[in-house]
Amino acid sequence: MKKLSFLAALLSLTLGACNKEYLNPSTASQTQVVTSSDGLLTLCNGLQYRYATGGLLSVLYNATALGGLSTRELAILNVGNIEEYNVSLGAGNVSNSNGVVRNVWTQCQLVRANADLVLANAGNAPDAGTRSGIIAYASIFRALALGTLAEFFEQAPLVTGDNAPFVPRAQLLAEAVTQLETAAAQLATTPASADFTAKIVPGLDLPNTLQALIARYSLEAGNYDKALATAAKVDLTRKSVFNFDDNTRNPIFEVAFGNRNVFEPTDASLGLTGALAPAPADQRLPFLVRANPTATQNRGLAFYTANSAPIPVYLPGEILLIQAEASARKGNLLSAVAALNKVLTKTPAQDVYGLGAALPPYAGPLIPEAVLLEILRNRDIELAFQGFRLPDSRRFGRPGPSTPGAERNRTFYPYPRTERENNSATPADPAI
Repeated sequence: MKKLSFLAALLSLTLGACNKEYLNPSTASQTQVVTSSDGLLTLCNGLQYRYATGGLLSVLYNATALGGLSTRELAILNVGNIEEYNVSLGAGNVSNSNGVVRNVWTQCQLVRANADLVLANAGNAPDAGTRSGIIAYASIFRALALGTLAEFFEQAPLVTGDNAPFVPRAQLLAEAVTQLETAAAQLATTPASADFTAKIVPGLDLPNTLQALIARYSLEAGNYDKALATAAKVDLTRKSVFNFDDNTRNPIFEVAFGNRNVFEPTDASLGLTGALAPAPADQRLPFLVRANPTATQNRGLAFYTANSAPIPVYLPGEILLIQAEASARKGNLLSAVAALNKVLTKTPAQDVYGLGAALPPYAGPLIPEAVLLEILRNRDIELAFQGFRLPDSRRFGRPGPSTPGAERNRTFYPYPRTERENNSATPADPAI
């Protein structure tokens, strides 16, 4: 992980050279760094550094906090962490100066802007395989940034510039998918070179990650045919992870699950009740949470158990549940249940990450409402603590704020004050 460890100094010249437009690509240091393969590879490594590390600033931490604290998946341990505490209260308690909201917005925009910089200059890499790897890598982080924005905000800019126009979240998702498809086609024709592989931070399986993210964001956009087609291309036996070490730390463990100061899982049932509550025999639960933590232990486990614990970019179970949901929404309930059963019956030993429910197959009614509810229940468990519960709650039409049995305290988040003060195109904040 030395490749990430030394990036802090470089980022002070590149990613840190940001103003209200998120990036100033005209500085001499940036001009120099994008004119060579090595410079572009360093910027690629910087994309992961900004997205995945940095503790309280990272996209991974803040997206997990927003998605979990707004849906009772996570519970506050110390109300002195006022930004997270206000997210847990939701509604009007989340202002446009909230630090968690601001960090998701700003860090995603920085990742997107720097990915754009890499993609615009990828032609400066003379070797075709190195260029193909650079495009794939930058496309993945551009898509992750746009997809994360679409999961928490109604609109966002797609470009960097003065008073950059906002576009609807559907366009953010469409842009992410288009970029990923372009990169996947190029990578299939020209695989990444040995030079690229030797110099990039290890962990990401580029071909499978491209297809997995196309499937994820196609599902969120309602393009079920594309979601099914691309999910089928993902090799579920291969890992794709963000790697960490004691210098570039797993942000969820560093900030939250490694202590009892910020937040932890709400309870041993992941905050799920009623029809969504997990079965007591579900073997995913001991992987995800401590049932009886000591006074000094955080309840949370999952992929956040040490500074060096890798975090998956996607899970095999996510891909199977994408197939299940897309099939169900197309009315193909038999195919939906077949994919769902692969998640329900999967044992820990059969999963590349050791995450398996080991439960009986689905035995409920073969009607859309019942099948989709079981799919949601399994998404809430299989994908716990990854920021998905809020966008899933919206997509599945679960009770929202100010309604009986509300399962979330916000639907979308307000645009940060820093954006509003520097961009006259910022739209009105959404309703709670």
